[in-house]
Amino acid sequence: MEQTAELQINLFREQMPSMEEIRMLSHLVHSSEINQLRFAEQVEQNLNSTSAVASLEAGIGLFILGRYREAIAKLQKGPDGKEKFLYLGFACRRIRKYDEAIQNLQRAKESGAEALNVSLEKVATYRHAGNLEAAAKEIKSCSNFQNVSAEYHYQLARLREAEGLYDDAVTNYKKALELAPTHQRSLFHLAYRCDLSGYEDQAIEYYKQVVAGSPTYVSALLNLAVLYEDRGEFEKASACVDKVLESHPNHPRAVLFYKDVESSKTMFYDEEREKKRSRKNQILETPISDFELSVRSRNCLRKMNIRTLGDLLNITEAELLSYKNFGETSLREIKAILDQKSLRLGQALEDKQLQVETTPERVGTAEDKGLMNRSVDDIQMSVRARKCLQKLNLRTLGELTRTTDAELLGCKNFGVTSLNEIKKALTTYGLSLRSLE
Repeated sequence: MEQTAELQINLFREQMPSMEEIRMLSHLVHSSEINQLRFAEQVEQNLNSTSAVASLEAGIGLFILGRYREAIAKLQKGPDGKEKFLYLGFACRRIRKYDEAIQNLQRAKESGAEALNVSLEKVATYRHAGNLEAAAKEIKSCSNFQNVSAEYHYQLARLREAEGLYDDAVTNYKKALELAPTHQRSLFHLAYRCDLSGYEDQAIEYYKQVVAGSPTYVSALLNLAVLYEDRGEFEKASACVDKVLESHPNHPRAVLFYKDVESSKTMFYDEEREKKRSRKNQILETPISDFELSVRSRNCLRKMNIRTLGDLLNITEAELLSYKNFGETSLREIKAILDQKSLRLGQALEDKQLQVETTPERVGTAEDKGLMNRSVDDIQMSVRARKCLQKLNLRTLGELTRTTDAELLGCKNFGVTSLNEIKKALTTYGLSLRSLE
């Protein structure tokens, strides 16, 4: 059978490839759509083999393809060994079975896997599970690898980011790159951190280094394209998207982005209109706490989760008056504030320029504490949307669900496309943004 393009590593050979060879195989399989298709054919042809070794090979192949539950079923039939337990740990982590992932990683260590590698994978697993205390304890046990292991500093940086210690994270990403200049994940996340923090020039330079070392690093190319598009450098943005589409012609995000960039090239820019829109957004973002209100009015608004002028535009007089302890005096106070800005209660429900889409009712176990404490980093979204959440200091799904459409739309460079992107992501968890209607 024809080997996967640009690939000389055969997973299904007499002797199992090394862990490093398997990692290289995974990287090359995902470097292009054609490689994925051809590798998928190889895996399918070996799924019917019943030997233990064949089950192990097929399980690893299924994991590489992202078919995690199938991978677990196959791996469980494979012979015990570090490869089996490591990939069981990886697959369990991908489907959020974190306790099982930790157990399998420990068994991998007992089967001869490198102790440092196992410990750092445990750190990553605890971090994904939101158990930052356990992650910190685990990585502390590896502290003798400080200034020695690039992977140690990379995992420490990811942990510091999860803890909100962004400067420490950047320091550790840079240390990882000092130790291993080609550590692509450190380079990408350093670029991403600069991107989220608003250091766009630095982010662009780091993303360019990522792309130079790995021409098909899709996330880096698309993030770089976003930055170029925001700067009006549409030809450079197009070049980034074109590189993605050369290897992944059906990549959904790249296809949509290509259309957006091409439209932007011919889009008429009304500077005066944009200035007015920016001023309007600034007004809508104004916190209620900036105004002088009675204690009763302030307490009522806080209990109703009304935090900005934009929130007030999404609620009617009748709804305010129906709230306990909210009377005519408080209503007059609120209306006086809005009059100063030429706004009125319920305006967003009538004004098409301010109106936003309604969100579906929350379903499922939305009040589950673990779910609500999950990091927003778990949501797949564009850099632009993620930047907005960063600026608004929204770190968990719970905090995001207490935010309104108007608050998000009030964030600079955040539009309806990004809003719908976040809404769609939340519905996969049975959640939605806060609605004042």
